[in-house]
Amino acid sequence: MSARDIKSLNGFLLSDLKYLMAYSIPLTAFIGFYFGGYWLFTTPFYIFVIIPTVEFMLTRYGIDELETHRAEKGIHWLFDLMLYLNIFIVFGLLIYSLTKIVSYEYFSIEFLGSLLSLGLVLASNGINVAHELCHRTKTPERFLGKFLLIPSLYMHFYLEHNYGHHLMVATKEDPVTAKFNESVYNFWISAIIGELFGAIKIQKNMLSRKNLSFFSVYNDMFWYMIIQLSYILLVFILFGIKGLTFCLLAALISVLLFESVNYIEHYGLLRKKLSSGRYERVQERHSWNSNHIFGRIVLYELTRHSDHHRIAETEYQNLKSINNSPQLPFGYPTSILLSFIPVLWFKIMNPRVPKDMYELSFRK
Repeated sequence: MSARDIKSLNGFLLSDLKYLMAYSIPLTAFIGFYFGGYWLFTTPFYIFVIIPTVEFMLTRYGIDELETHRAEKGIHWLFDLMLYLNIFIVFGLLIYSLTKIVSYEYFSIEFLGSLLSLGLVLASNGINVAHELCHRTKTPERFLGKFLLIPSLYMHFYLEHNYGHHLMVATKEDPVTAKFNESVYNFWISAIIGELFGAIKIQKNMLSRKNLSFFSVYNDMFWYMIIQLSYILLVFILFGIKGLTFCLLAALISVLLFESVNYIEHYGLLRKKLSSGRYERVQERHSWNSNHIFGRIVLYELTRHSDHHRIAETEYQNLKSINNSPQLPFGYPTSILLSFIPVLWFKIMNPRVPKDMYELSFRK
């Protein structure tokens, strides 16, 4: 890569338009759905082969260090618009994929490729964008965030994440903080179940403080269930049992992928419990940071997770890379692939867990 190329890349990375790269994932999915056949594996190939390869090259040339500070760009209509467009993209691809898969056999290459492609889009441009919107302070934006969670059947994520995870992160009480030496496969089960029951508990406590019954019409969990069941019923009516099966499996894939992200973001990191019985405040060292540039841009800076947990309402374009926090040695796609091989993940990551947190892992 020449000095001129690096200068041009630097200019793009410092521009507001770099987040258009987040649409590259649904674009590859559209290409796959349009051409069919082995093209349907374009999205997983792009995410788990091309992005890690490009990140390796960019890291080698020091591109990751070009933009590490807080941008201080405030709230600009362009950044918000980039998020809102994902609603049309996600639901558009969902409908388009459903019109395609009705002609595929269940165990065909096309059906599997379609599942992986849609599942990846629902995770990256669905749940991930919903995560950003659900942290916003304006009610309409939070509504849009919940709306994006419908195809993944994960609307309860809003309650558990905002009122559970961000309070209990880096503790053994948090279902989304992966334990030291816990495999991602065990984590999938404990996290999914823990988040669901956590959301129910949070909702119950919220209603109790207002002297309302859990079976009140003000129970958001009740409405989440109604909305998601309506979505499932609508898919069944319009696309039959094959469409229903496809949507359920795609939702499962999206959730497993997003929980894999949760796994790598907090693996083995714990807060100390003070003499008062409360935990120390959340600090930058309680989440893994990754500044590998390609992955962080296509995921709207989700990889700058340490800064996100310092101030959860910080807009994605204003998050900064914190060098003092524990650092992932690779970007998110590569880290997810490594987590699928626990022995390799433990060998690479366990030595990186701070010693005091390692010791806390074995205390009752």
